[in-house]
Amino acid sequence: MARPVWSGSLSFGLLNIPVALMTGERKTDISFRMLDSRDNSPIRYERVNAETGEEVPWKDIVKAYEYDKGSYVVLEQEDIASAAPESHDAIDVEAFVEAGSIDPRYFEKPYVLVPAKKAEKGYVLLREALEKTGRIGIARVVIRTREHLCAVMPYGKALLLLMMRYPQELVDFDEYAIPEGAKGDYRITAKELAFSEQLIETMSGEFDPRDYKDEFRARLHKVIDERMKAHGVVKRAPEEPEADEGAATNVVDFMSLLQKSIDRNKRTPAKKSAAKKAGEKDKPAKAAKSARKAAPKKAAKKAPSKAARKRA
Repeated sequence: MARPVWSGSLSFGLLNIPVALMTGERKTDISFRMLDSRDNSPIRYERVNAETGEEVPWKDIVKAYEYDKGSYVVLEQEDIASAAPESHDAIDVEAFVEAGSIDPRYFEKPYVLVPAKKAEKGYVLLREALEKTGRIGIARVVIRTREHLCAVMPYGKALLLLMMRYPQELVDFDEYAIPEGAKGDYRITAKELAFSEQLIETMSGEFDPRDYKDEFRARLHKVIDERMKAHGVVKRAPEEPEADEGAATNVVDFMSLLQKSIDRNKRTPAKKSAAKKAGEKDKPAKAAKSARKAAPKKAAKKAPSKAARKRA
């Protein structure tokens, strides 16, 4: 059984749905190892000093940012930790948007959200609500030390989490020589356009993913199988241990949480909110001061001497 990439909760408003993030893709690339042709021993990658050529132990390795060619600034662990986001156990949905309003270039990698035990009701509730409204949730999730932009969307019986790219990760089309203007600027005739449309119509059909296979990978696997039969087989990799089941959750009053979430999103006057927060901050300080005044002073009790204990 596959291991979860991440475990936590999917939250929107005041509702929290315990979920596990499972990979939604399967790597099919064939990877190769480099061997020494003299004895077929694997070749290791070593961490060596570029100046001396000596191997560097892990304890002497630090992280640095190359701000200019050959110029670095060294970062300590606490520097990196200070920039890391705080939340690591929640997928926080910040907004719901129309499913077709997002540029497909933003979508990067699919994952499957799997509900924990006794969290099925909240899972199905969100799935059906998204399906009915035609919207998807835009959220943030922290995996390891990096915060990712992501989208939560229904697909069949499942909720998918699609990793998204940030706007600065996309290349602007203006950086390339993209043809602009009308078709007349490129001397495209009406007959050429009509024939192109006709060709597209004759080649049109329904998309069936099963019709598309990685032919190179299949042929390469065949070559590998033939090699294994002729020269022996490789050892099987040990099976991964099964992942722990998600923790059980308590029964949740969904109607109450939904109503509170709706009420919370209604705007309140800024001055009243600020005054209320200031009053709440002062309460603990005033209570502590009163407690110190009311507390009676106790005289310190002197411990009996060693001689007195001996006489006793």
